[in-house]
Amino acid sequence: MKNSKRFATLAMLAMTVTFFLAGCVPQKMSSHPKVPTGLIYGSSYKYIAVPLQHIMERIADVFGGINGYGWAIIIITFVVRMILLPLMLNQSNKMTAQQEKTRRLKPQLDIIQEQQKAATTPEEKAELSQLMMKVYKENDSSMMPSLGCLTLLIQLPIFSGLYQAIQYSPEISSSHFFGIGLGSPNIIITVIATLLYVGQSALSLVGMPAEQKKQMQTTVLMSPAITFFISLFAPAGLALYFLAGGIIMVIQQLITTFIIMPRVKKRIDQEIKEKPIVTVVTKEMFTQKAAVKPAAPVTETPTQTTNTNAATPKVAGKRNSGKQRHKPQA
Repeated sequence: MKNSKRFATLAMLAMTVTFFLAGCVPQKMSSHPKVPTGLIYGSSYKYIAVPLQHIMERIADVFGGINGYGWAIIIITFVVRMILLPLMLNQSNKMTAQQEKTRRLKPQLDIIQEQQKAATTPEEKAELSQLMMKVYKENDSSMMPSLGCLTLLIQLPIFSGLYQAIQYSPEISSSHFFGIGLGSPNIIITVIATLLYVGQSALSLVGMPAEQKKQMQTTVLMSPAITFFISLFAPAGLALYFLAGGIIMVIQQLITTFIIMPRVKKRIDQEIKEKPIVTVVTKEMFTQKAAVKPAAPVTETPTQTTNTNAATPKVAGKRNSGKQRHKPQA
């Protein structure tokens, strides 16, 4: 679980860094903006942003009117998300199965984690780590989390390219979508996009045990928080990308929560019925191990040595006195 949180955190940080790096290129100062240069930014603009600009221009021509570029951003978002949807649902299936198996192994894992806290030597810690790996292996599970953030990483080039396409195209940045300027930040789109991701995060917690919900709270709140932070300062066209993506994410989460999760739980229950959980670790194992530990050797204290030495003269004195009593009288 810790590993899955780490992956989610790194993916979110990568998105934030990408946004700021994209913003480090020269900003649009007039109707003829400077084209981004450099190996990274120039290549990103040339091979991703420019093609996206052409695609949006063609879609806008099809729709016509003042809202054409807004609809173009929504359609591009929809197409990208629909292409990724099978992969995302497959990952949701794997992650749900792994979380369900881990939940069944939790009693044994808790025992090992408790012993790890009490371990003092590297040897003990290594032995407990091997034991934890054995618990997973014997039950056909894995310690490594499914890469649930893979689809997010795939979207990063599109995310960066879309930002540059809006920022460096005078036509797109000056266009409007239902009265909202796509080239400037907009609080209305920002709030709606953030609320959609809050809803998606809330749906992801449905059906989880209370303890698992507590562990996942920080992770699920990161997505809405970063969406709000980026959309608040980014052009409204990019926030519109988040808004359209948020709608699809809510639909995906509904499928995961109410269709995939019940099916996975039913399948895992059937698998465990056919092949019960293998008990590798019990509390009694560590209790017995602690009981058979050799006791520390007891050394004689200086007091004991002194008492022994003190007793010797007394015995010698008694023997001498006996000899004196049996001495014949003159």
